[in-house]
Amino acid sequence: MTLKEKANYIIKELEKLYPAPPIPLIHSDPYTLMIAVLLSAQCTDVRVNKITPILFKRADNPFDMIKLSAEEIKEIIRPCGLSPKKSKAIYTLSQMLVTQYNGVVPISFEKLEEFPGVGHKTASVVMAQAFGIPAFPVDTHIHRLLTRWGITSGKNVVQTEKDAKKLFPEEIWNKLHLQIIFYGREYSPARSPKAAVDFITKKIGTAEALNKLI
Repeated sequence: MTLKEKANYIIKELEKLYPAPPIPLIHSDPYTLMIAVLLSAQCTDVRVNKITPILFKRADNPFDMIKLSAEEIKEIIRPCGLSPKKSKAIYTLSQMLVTQYNGVVPISFEKLEEFPGVGHKTASVVMAQAFGIPAFPVDTHIHRLLTRWGITSGKNVVQTEKDAKKLFPEEIWNKLHLQIIFYGREYSPARSPKAAVDFITKKIGTAEALNKLI
């Protein structure tokens, strides 16, 4: 099967499973989405979604967030892990939003990536899901699956993103990256993927991926 045939198969099967994939993180606007994605680093979406309602009840905008101290933010987000670093990032980026952008999240990859705690993946999620700008955020699920399916060499997430953007149509990037995430969680986990469940890997997986199916 050629790469293009694999891509068409992936698109077709994921569209059957997830015709309207929701955004996994609870949010109400670009700012709360950015904070939720920042918190999701090395933390599950389920846990983030338990913490953000508590945080956003106190402060769901940068003006209110900087009324809290970094220490107060840290105590609220502690269950998400890496709380000292994340709390400082949340406080500082909120300050930057207030002083540089009058509290409005900028619609720019470059400007978003200038904020502490906001890397390329976080910026891509915000651009894609808050503003509808085509992006292909690569998280661990996407990196794992596109490697398993032979879409990319899997050397790093930067290469995975480039390979995905070359192969898949730009107009479906924002939806497809969510579909792949949901498939990874439900059908193709990192550990002990099962041939009876992970049907896409069984169909188009690399020899190495097929050997790991149980």
